[in-house]
Amino acid sequence: MNTKLILTTVAVATAVQLAMVIAGHYVPFIKNNVFALGGMAISLVAGLAYAKLAGGGWVPSLAGGAMVGGLCALIGIGVSQALKDVAPMILALGTLSSTVTGAIGGAIGKLLG
Repeated sequence: MNTKLILTTVAVATAVQLAMVIAGHYVPFIKNNVFALGGMAISLVAGLAYAKLAGGGWVPSLAGGAMVGGLCALIGIGVSQALKDVAPMILALGTLSSTVTGAIGGAIGKLLG
């Protein structure tokens, strides 16, 4: 796997996750209607971007996609939990679902690559 690309993709996706989390902290509509699907969509796109840019085989694309999708979600949800906008259980469930979504993005990126 391409470590530099993983770090870059995680940094960009985390910035987008944090923008959504901070906006949701102040805008109830975002918190109530966007957090779950928006967070997973960010992870999906991060996984897709990693796999497409890395151009590796299936295993690195899926693993890298899962890694970037899960890490950016973990950080974003952690901040959201610190702001008391989500229940502690969401840290585990949201990170897991975003990890899977990132792997799906990795598969899509591999297919498009």
